[in-house]
This record gives sequence, C-alpha cells and structure tokens, in this order.
Amino acid sequence: MKEFSKEVYLKWYEDMTMWRRFEDKCRSLYLKQKIRGFLHLYNGQEAIPAGFTHAMDLTKDSMITAYRCHIHPMAMGVDPKRIMAELCGKATGTSGGMGGSMHIFSKEHRFYGGHGIVGGQIPLGAGIAFADKFFDRKAVNICFFGDGAARQGSLHETFNMAMNWKLPVIFVVENNQYAMGTSVKRTANHEDIYKLGLGYEMPCLAVDAMDPEKVAEAAYEAIERARRGDGPTFIEARTYRYRGHSMSDAEPYRSKEEVAIHKNDDPIELIKQRILSNNWATEEELEAMDNKSRDFVEECIEFMENSPYPDAEKIYEYVYAQEDYPFLDKLEN
Repeated sequence: MKEFSKEVYLKWYEDMTMWRRFEDKCRSLYLKQKIRGFLHLYNGQEAIPAGFTHAMDLTKDSMITAYRCHIHPMAMGVDPKRIMAELCGKATGTSGGMGGSMHIFSKEHRFYGGHGIVGGQIPLGAGIAFADKFFDRKAVNICFFGDGAARQGSLHETFNMAMNWKLPVIFVVENNQYAMGTSVKRTANHEDIYKLGLGYEMPCLAVDAMDPEKVAEAAYEAIERARRGDGPTFIEARTYRYRGHSMSDAEPYRSKEEVAIHKNDDPIELIKQRILSNNWATEEELEAMDNKSRDFVEECIEFMENSPYPDAEKIYEYVYAQEDYPFLDKLEN
C-alpha cells in the first residue's frame, strides 16, 4: 500500500474539508428548496471514503453504496460540479437530473450508486464482484451499507453466496450507530455487527472509522485478499454522523451533548493535528486550503445554477431500454 506521506495527508485534508463544506452547502440549498425530496448528509464519516480510496486501485476497482452517496463518488473521481447539478435536478448532473440526491451514478468511474432501497445494494455489490471474477478483471468491489441495512435478510443470502463462490467483494457496514433513528443497542442482541460474518466463516473485523489510516490499513488487507481469489471480508467501520439521518430528522433519539462529545473525534481535526505535529504545513497554509475548498464549492453552485433543467420529453427516455416497447405506443395514442 502507498505510504501515509505528507502528500497523502495534505490531499486527505483538502478532500475532506471540501466534502464537509459541500454537504453543509447542500443543507443550505435544501432549506432554500433548490434541492428537493430527500437529503442525507455525510458529515463526520469522511475518513471512510478517504481511507478506502487510498487502498483501492481506482483504475479497475468499483464501489456501490446506499442513499448517503454524495461523497463516495467524489472520492472515486467524479466531478463534484456534476454531483451538485444532479442534486438540484439539472441536466448536467451525473444521472441527467433524473436521479437526485439518492441516485448518484458514474459508469466511467465505476461508481454504481446511490440506492434508495435499504440493503438493496448488498446483492448488487456481490453481483458486480461475480462479473469481475467471471471476466477475470482482477478487480474488487467495495459494497457499503448502513447499520440499519445489516438487519436485512438479503445480507445473509448474499454473504452465503459470496463466501461459497469466493467473490472479490468487501462488505462494509458504515455503523454510525443510529440507522434512521434507532440505536444499534435496540435492534439486535449484540452490538458487534462485524460478527455476523462469523456465521459464514467470512474474515471480519471492526475498525475505528474516524481515522483514515486505520480504515486504509483494514481496507488494503481485505482488498488484497479478495484480489488473490480468497473471497470477501466484512468490515464494520465504526463512525458517527453529526447531522440527522436526513433533513427531516429532528433527532429526538440523542442529545446535543452526545453529538458534541463525538465531535472531539472529528476526522478532519485529527488529520489537521497530525499535519501540524509533523510540520507538513502551517496553520496559515491549512487555512488557505480551507478557503480554496470554500471557493470550489461556490464554483459547484455556480455550475449548477447555470445548468438547464432536463427537457420535459426526456421523462420517458430512461424508463425502458427497448425502443419499441408497447407502452410508448399507448402514450402516443
């Protein structure tokens, strides 16, 4: 794995601060009703995509996740301007403005969603890995899901097949502790979600997911195992979200004091302190990077504002792949 150098830490800091600012700006746009529907923010969990993409081969590995999906594609290389456009339903968005917040997608960067069905991406991630193995691509799929989705039956069916066929997939539960609003402590007889892998003899472990170094180390070992043909790994990435489940979440299940305590483990602040302690940058240089991130997010908004909405006749274009599907004749008549 690439070493954790000065350059890596500075990139992490630049990326993670931009991601945080991007999400904060999305919150503002939602309140202004420029983003409609649902909006799930990623604040606090930035160390996970930072660590995983450090360990991945971005020329061939792929990623799939749930509906908290704005930051993962950025880490994979997708243009944040196109993501902002998609969030606001503009034609220049990653899905032509047809998907919105929960359905970011980029075939070019091997980012396969953005899925609104809880746990729906788990078998899909294994399916992508099956194709990688079938075509001998030597590629690995990283399949993310939340702690709420860990209670879905599809997880167990998928784990069983993935181990039986030794598929090159890494299952990652981003355990931010509350799913939609119910504590992990209340949803099962155990709190160590990673132990679900033991029933399938799947290598499994928990990792401190507020530290991108620890995430990267666990990810690299799992990815290399999968690339060798030894099958999947199940990683519980223990993290914490600083915002509600979605913008409609009043957060009655936790106190402001609890959130404040967890902010002491802010992954961005951890990166900042390591950079300063190693004399890799000064406070002034990091502040300049912060300002650069803020300016870039404003550029994303300007791109979105100057982009058109999709044409009305596009509404049926992405429904059926078959051009002469009978439904279209009924519309014309």
